[in-house]
Amino acid sequence: MNTQFKKGILEMCILSIIKTRDMYGFEVIEKLAADIDVNENTVYPILRRLTGQGLFDTYMEQTNIGAPRKYYQITKLGKERLNEYEEEWTSFLKGVFKLLGGNTYES
Repeated sequence: MNTQFKKGILEMCILSIIKTRDMYGFEVIEKLAADIDVNENTVYPILRRLTGQGLFDTYMEQTNIGAPRKYYQITKLGKERLNEYEEEWTSFLKGVFKLLGGNTYES
């Protein structure tokens, strides 16, 4: 799959995953990797970029083992961006399905 295309989709997936609950980076990677071929070299830069854009807030939380973990929490702006992505994605899929097979995508 085209790398740029995949990164754009991953942004939407990461926003969606963290929308459900706050997560630390490795937890996000595990969740994504269950369904999509990803690794930390792809996910961490996306998390940093989205945080820099104000789509996530971060906070540190102590653990019983090892160093504190950085948790990502979606912001209001992040939720708005996710809604935009989901609308664009649905529209895009409808067009692709129509072109490829004449069927429509049902969301």
